[in-house]
Amino acid sequence: MIRITEIKLPIELADTLIHQDDEIKSAIINRLNIPATDLIAFTIFKRGVDARKSHAILYVYSLDVAVKNEAVILAKFKRDQHVNPAPDTSYHFVAHSPPSLKQRPVVVGFGPAGIFAALILAQSGFKPIVLERGKEVRKRTQDTWGLWRKSTLNPESNVQFGEGGAGTFSDGKLYSQIKDSKHYGRKVIQEFVKAGAPAEIQYVSHPHIGTFKLVGMVEKMRQTITALGGDIRFEQRVDDIVVEHCEVQGVTVHTGEYIATNHLVLAVGHSARDTFEMVHKNGIFVEAKPFSIGFRIEHPQGLIDRARYGKSYSEDLLTKLGAADYKLVHHAKNGRSVYSFCMCPGGTVVAAASELERVVTNGMSQYSRNERNANAGIVVGITPEEDFPGHPLAGMMLQRQIESNAYRMGGSNYNAPGQLIGDFLANQTSTKLGSVTPSYTPGVTLTNLANALPEYAITAMREAIPAFAKQIKNFDFHDAILTGVETRTSAPIRIKRDDDSLQSINTKGLFPCGEGAGYAGGILSAGVDGIKVAEAVALSLVQLSSQ
Repeated sequence: MIRITEIKLPIELADTLIHQDDEIKSAIINRLNIPATDLIAFTIFKRGVDARKSHAILYVYSLDVAVKNEAVILAKFKRDQHVNPAPDTSYHFVAHSPPSLKQRPVVVGFGPAGIFAALILAQSGFKPIVLERGKEVRKRTQDTWGLWRKSTLNPESNVQFGEGGAGTFSDGKLYSQIKDSKHYGRKVIQEFVKAGAPAEIQYVSHPHIGTFKLVGMVEKMRQTITALGGDIRFEQRVDDIVVEHCEVQGVTVHTGEYIATNHLVLAVGHSARDTFEMVHKNGIFVEAKPFSIGFRIEHPQGLIDRARYGKSYSEDLLTKLGAADYKLVHHAKNGRSVYSFCMCPGGTVVAAASELERVVTNGMSQYSRNERNANAGIVVGITPEEDFPGHPLAGMMLQRQIESNAYRMGGSNYNAPGQLIGDFLANQTSTKLGSVTPSYTPGVTLTNLANALPEYAITAMREAIPAFAKQIKNFDFHDAILTGVETRTSAPIRIKRDDDSLQSINTKGLFPCGEGAGYAGGILSAGVDGIKVAEAVALSLVQLSSQ
């Protein structure tokens, strides 16, 4: 198989997402300079977009091609960086459960990292036990709507906690900048497609799924794990990890039940603050890590579409490329970096609190991305050394302080504080909405957000927003709205692990995993980390059983 990259075709000749087979075949034949009869088959490995020239937008393909005389063609193009042997991207299991296995591995948390850790262990025959503090996804969805529609928060079942993790109520983005030499990301994508995700996520450059599709997918993946002997238990909060002589012995759940295990995957997500406190209390090594704080910004989606697509903007282009997104970074004069985070085209700003009397925002889109507003986090990076020194959990404490303040500024009842962009830049309180209606529910209370975050963050954002307007016309549109606060960009701690064994550096048998452990940032990277940790667990269990 040959991998050909940088095949460019005009977007206007394409159907909704890809060109017709005949057009792609013609491009392959011309690129390789072969007779049509020598082309056996092809598959699309990746399809990106080249929009550098707004009047001539191109689809850019990477193709895996089967041809006659493959060795001859590869030799002919050996100095061409865009024609190479296609790498093996299939997944290979590293170990299988021995019949003499004495204890089952336990996975705590059933978000993306926990799901893939459990899935790989189940597919390898290890029959994991999964403990998830929240509810199964359908019941969890009802509880989440309880906050959005009735201002009623269930601290154990919400946007952060429950089957599928925080990623279930998001845009469902499936791209990452992690290094992935073993193609674990491909395994994640393929399992999602098996579970009902659109096949296009296997090749589009910025795939996403959306909440409604994610719900059904998560259920199917759960069914796969249980069919392979896994045991998934909901509403089972782990209140203690039992450690003796620096080795994990088991866990105690909130009901008092003790479950013995010497292989514990801790995949609790970035908001499991009580778990972080318990881990630290038990002497398991935890360190503070950087994260970011800020607000959600909302513009009319049409404003973003016209700014991004420029002269090429048309309804036909929107049908092919979908609602436009953006990625922005600004380095402020006070030394702070301000950037867009988790941009959700055609989406909504959602209430994402998991603790009583605190306000947290996040962004979410459905697969269609057809809501009236675009939203993104506009956040400022902060570090333990500069902003919350002295204690491993100090960042978590800062998050709580900011979220409690936002609850008060919103007037309680989980309303979020908000401000028009024009008023934010002028440092004056907003008193009425303009042409942009905020999407956050329960509701937005207009105020002055200058008091919602530390002064250095406000100063940096006031500088960044006009700078962003130089890249996206009207980004500083007066009536666009900021809603606060965004504090859960990533975990404020890292449960440090050994690079080789992936076990805690001071607690044998504990495998920190995913976003909550500080080793991932998003659905794809969390799933990849779950696979890595599952492999480490499998190899350790096999070695232990052979002793």
